[in-house]
Amino acid sequence: MNAGTRVDHNKLCLDEEWTLLREAQGREVRHHVTYELNVLDGRILRTRVSRPVKKVTYGVVLWRAILREQLCVTEDEFWACVKGKVKPDRGGGNVEPPPQALPASLVHQLIHEAGVPEEQIATMTLKEAVEAMNAHWSEPKS
Repeated sequence: MNAGTRVDHNKLCLDEEWTLLREAQGREVRHHVTYELNVLDGRILRTRVSRPVKKVTYGVVLWRAILREQLCVTEDEFWACVKGKVKPDRGGGNVEPPPQALPASLVHQLIHEAGVPEEQIATMTLKEAVEAMNAHWSEPKS
């Protein structure tokens, strides 16, 4: 195992666009650089890089724990990101929804309020979905 350094650890967080956390007063945390990453599967990953961020190599046991428990990556995924800027595959966690995707709340309304079949919704544009909801809301209630 090729243990990483604090600089490598911090680089992965920057390259993968983790969010730098602040303390309650809005200042940077003093003893660690603390990052979070929201993953689409609902997990919130958190990792801490000891200060100062410099080329201090982690011990093998600590390094394995950081990869497994904080970063949730394999060693190969880690080095691919740090050296080649290849973001780890987190099951779509780093992928933005397609621009034509309908908002989840609108899909929910179409299904549960307007009774539109899911198969039909899957083929709708945003404009068509909004028109369908407006038509539903315009119908007289019996």
